[in-house]
Amino acid sequence: MARPLSEEKRQAILASATELVATLGTGAATAKIAREAGLSEGTLFNYFASKDELLNQLYLEIKTDLGNALLTSYPSQASVRERSRHVWNNFIDWGAKHPMKRKAMRQLSVSERITEQSRRQGNAAFGDINRMIEESLVDGGPKGCSMAFAGGIFEALAETTLEFIARDPRQREHYKETGFAFFWSGMSK
Repeated sequence: MARPLSEEKRQAILASATELVATLGTGAATAKIAREAGLSEGTLFNYFASKDELLNQLYLEIKTDLGNALLTSYPSQASVRERSRHVWNNFIDWGAKHPMKRKAMRQLSVSERITEQSRRQGNAAFGDINRMIEESLVDGGPKGCSMAFAGGIFEALAETTLEFIARDPRQREHYKETGFAFFWSGMSK
């Protein structure tokens, strides 16, 4: 009879994978991931059948964490600007608190190893946010702007904001305010 798997070991593997994917990309070796987690590579494969399964589970874990952060106290009845501001602030706060998760997500988001099923599942938690972006595009956003492009602009401005916060944490609120001002002025008339 197989021993039950330990959630603590699973989390150690995911934490190690986060750090190594953030720094080395999706090519990080499973042996190194296991070693950094304090486990053998064989133990890693007791938890994840393949490296692709590990990367897809890591993607979903980080997306879930980010989704929970963005939607905490989400003001669904507020104006588009207020909802956008809420998402922006929570994204910046999450990204500043979890720089390795943010960097790992960047790597995973462009990886061909992440399945379409994982992408759909990971994006499902962002339904309210996607509707808000669609609404802002309809209500005066740049003509002909797609959801993907608007999301890309948001991410690029957020990444720039987070890079400047990392350089000078004392200016965090200033950079957060200014970054949102740039985003909002581009999304509204």
